[in-house]
Amino acid sequence: MYKFLLAIFLLSLTGSAKKETNNTWIRINRLGYTPNSVKVAVWCSKEERKISNWELVNAGTGNIVASGKAGNSFGAYGPFKQTYRLNFSSFTKPGHYYLQAGGVKSPEFEIGEQVYKGAADFCLRYMRQQRTAFNPFLKDSCHTHDGYVLYGEKAGIKDSTRIDVVGGWHDASDYLQYSTTSANATYHLLMAYRDFPGVFGDEKLANGLEGKNGMADVLDEAKWGLDWLLKMHPREDWMFNQIADDRDHMGMRIPGQDTFYGRGYERPVYFVSGEPQQRGKFMNATTGTSSTAGKFASAFALGNMIFKNENSYSDLLWEKASSSLKYALRKSGVTQTASVKSPYIYAEANWTDDMELAYASFGNNLKNKFEKSEKKNFPIVTPAWPSYSHLAYRFATKEPVTPWLGSDTANHYQWYPFINLGHYELAKQLTDKRRDTITGYYKEGINRVWNKAKQNAFYRGVPFIWCSNNLTTSFAIQCYWYRELTGDKQFSELEQANFDWLFGCNPWGTSMVYGLPAWGDTPVDPHSAFTHLKNYPIDGGLVDGPVYGSIYKGLIGIHLKDADEYETFQSNLAVYHDDYGDYSTNEPTMDGTASLIYLLAAKEAASLNPSAGGTVKTSKDKKSYSHGAIIRGDSLKKKFH
Repeated sequence: MYKFLLAIFLLSLTGSAKKETNNTWIRINRLGYTPNSVKVAVWCSKEERKISNWELVNAGTGNIVASGKAGNSFGAYGPFKQTYRLNFSSFTKPGHYYLQAGGVKSPEFEIGEQVYKGAADFCLRYMRQQRTAFNPFLKDSCHTHDGYVLYGEKAGIKDSTRIDVVGGWHDASDYLQYSTTSANATYHLLMAYRDFPGVFGDEKLANGLEGKNGMADVLDEAKWGLDWLLKMHPREDWMFNQIADDRDHMGMRIPGQDTFYGRGYERPVYFVSGEPQQRGKFMNATTGTSSTAGKFASAFALGNMIFKNENSYSDLLWEKASSSLKYALRKSGVTQTASVKSPYIYAEANWTDDMELAYASFGNNLKNKFEKSEKKNFPIVTPAWPSYSHLAYRFATKEPVTPWLGSDTANHYQWYPFINLGHYELAKQLTDKRRDTITGYYKEGINRVWNKAKQNAFYRGVPFIWCSNNLTTSFAIQCYWYRELTGDKQFSELEQANFDWLFGCNPWGTSMVYGLPAWGDTPVDPHSAFTHLKNYPIDGGLVDGPVYGSIYKGLIGIHLKDADEYETFQSNLAVYHDDYGDYSTNEPTMDGTASLIYLLAAKEAASLNPSAGGTVKTSKDKKSYSHGAIIRGDSLKKKFH
């Protein structure tokens, strides 16, 4: 009798789950919410249904603790015929809860001050795993013979000349290395420490192995990036744009010593010539040196400020910042990446934003030094920063709004680094009407996205192009910066919606970050040799994210290796697969993860000290992220709600 009743009970559970899974869901941020944050879930159904209210339930007691009106329907979106936004922001009591509405309930989630604690440090695991030369995850070295120079003849470098550029990070699941993405990643890591120093712990040595070295781990990682950039700009008239090319894609492997390039273990190192370079049967559309060199200058200038107590190193960074800025002025324009076999490149098309950031970084650095010397009543630094700020402002007016904002599409990395960092760095320096102009540029870009986002329940206004998660992260940062600079909170719900999207409040109900949170649905079968060949976790890696169905159908060489567990949620609008075979939506990227580290640091800092706008100077009780990681399993057995 007992077994019979148990069977009936289990059958009823199975039937209930099947009904919920096949028809209606509630999507939430699986990482959780802080008590005073915007808190919105999305109710979505594949049926023509309507709901009138929602209930918030204590997961431990089963008691209803809050309820509210569902509001107006947002109608169809992607695979769904009906959607609603369930706003429960007014509820602030910490605890574990779930939402229920229309006969279904959400996964459990936490409301608490500590929900983001250690998350930024957790994502640093992926950055360390991307290291070339000595790799602390593998406890082994790779790519130690880089490399030989191409396209350097005009600078007097004989073709195939040997040069030491060993170090840095692999760009994604392939092992190419790009100066543009690495400089941008380095800048984000340096900013994260500058703006939120109390968020980061010290659990690793400089080489990435276990131990404390008196330096925050985020700075160890930023310095790893800076040291490689120094090698990529060894002389004032030499600068290099990338190591290796798409011949790297000849096979998935754990990083080692590659033999694809006809020079033993050496890989090609492409010079920043300012001229078009090969792309298979075509030439890329390089027009100048400014985009790459501007990013070098910014990273070195900020590094000089952050490492000011290391005199010789700081001085070297300032020297390289200055020579990089001169290099950027050699020929105005963009430097694109080069490929040999395929049509896919980083097709960057803007450079004035990089020049704005470079000049703003110089101005911010000199302003800081001048103000500190003024306090001592002996100004040891001439106030050159107004001149740099003036030049930064001139470049700011040339690209007021990052062009993809509000658009439906863009080429791959066309408007990199996805938002204008220079606007933020410059606005902090200005005290006149120009500051309002700069923040107005941010507002205009946000409004362009908002005009699309407000039409759907997910507040989705970011286009589903390749690396859409990188764009989503960057846009959330722009919203945050606008709010910090102006105190205007009108876009807070849009800002939170983009953050929530990354952690499960999306049509697929999954976090887009490997292993974060460990208890939620996150990628387990990414396009990565680490997971695919060795079952190694890639903790903290942000995957590319969904693409338009039309893009997915047109990509070369994509074949899913397993049945699609998210088939129910695919649509012509957008496709996402947690499958090794889909390099377009499920490949982690180094630079996207670095941007996410900044965003997560901002979120944690705000929860620790909300009255200070998120700025945290100290953190006495710093613990490493306790939520752990997940090890790759059978994607067919993934559970989702």
